[in-house]
Amino acid sequence: MPFDRPSLPALVERAESDLSARLLDGEQPLRRSVAGVLARVTAGQAHMLYGYLDWLAQQPFPDTAEAEYLARLARIWGIGRKPAVAAAGTVTLQGQPGAVLPAGQELRRDDGTLYRVQADSHAAGATVTASVAALVAGQGGNVAAGQSLMLTSPVAGLQPVAQVTGHGISGGLDAEDDASLRARLLRRIQEPPHGGAAADYVAWALEVPGITRAWVYPGRMGAGTVGVAVVADGLASGPIPDSTLLAKVQAHLEGVRPVTCEVTVFAPQVLTVPITVRLVPDSEAVRAAVRAELRDLFARESSPGAVIRVSHLREAVSVSPGEEDHVLQSPTADVVPASHQMPVLGDITFATA
Repeated sequence: MPFDRPSLPALVERAESDLSARLLDGEQPLRRSVAGVLARVTAGQAHMLYGYLDWLAQQPFPDTAEAEYLARLARIWGIGRKPAVAAAGTVTLQGQPGAVLPAGQELRRDDGTLYRVQADSHAAGATVTASVAALVAGQGGNVAAGQSLMLTSPVAGLQPVAQVTGHGISGGLDAEDDASLRARLLRRIQEPPHGGAAADYVAWALEVPGITRAWVYPGRMGAGTVGVAVVADGLASGPIPDSTLLAKVQAHLEGVRPVTCEVTVFAPQVLTVPITVRLVPDSEAVRAAVRAELRDLFARESSPGAVIRVSHLREAVSVSPGEEDHVLQSPTADVVPASHQMPVLGDITFATA
């Protein structure tokens, strides 16, 4: 029989009734009397305890557990929360020939985020190129190419300003959130390992930090081969992983795959889908809601070869909080990718006419 948690007004009424029966000979306490105050105080405490018990009752179950309780359940099944990853990249500094930027030297971003030089770097002519990594792991350490960092202490023969080069300081990832960990745990429970079944390759790929979705293609390059397509939705540059992350997935799969199988990891080809929509009302709050709904739609429905229905695009805009009416100007038909293409949300343009 289900238990109905009493509401706060019901608890107040119950406390007033108890106090009335025991202290006031059946008379109701006045609202601002001591008895009335006691009734509300004790009811509030009971309501808080009911809330805690309600939350605690959810923690033994993998589909409702949170935080450390979810992590403990996952560990029982041999699944660990994917840790945060520090961003890394290269910077250049100008200086005198022969100058050396020593390993361990720190650089600071304008918001105080610190980076450390990974190895002694010697000047080639008047330029020093050094590999750096963020001191604190997470997405917050990513820096776009062209931005500047400052040396935290002077280095002889070098200018204090460093320019981020290449593809930027990238690869920083936050620790796995509860939703992702819960999905992997439920997959492990509902789809037990089979020593190399298609579901196993998905589970193995998702064990790599940063990878959020994966698809398996048995026999992609002939008998005894498996193709695994992966994406990383948390990347600032978009869901398509770079060669470094693909190499990490490849290395991980090589360590767990059956010895008789050849596995190839690849990223889907991007099919960018720009959106043009006219909103009523056209406010910044509604625009932000539409962006969020469209991002969520693509995260749910986009996969290699998956069709994005134009009706689903209209629906995503329609359910955005604050939207009253809209005209979807582009696309005007279903987005139909090739089998190797994956639809990715492009620029969202808000038309005014």
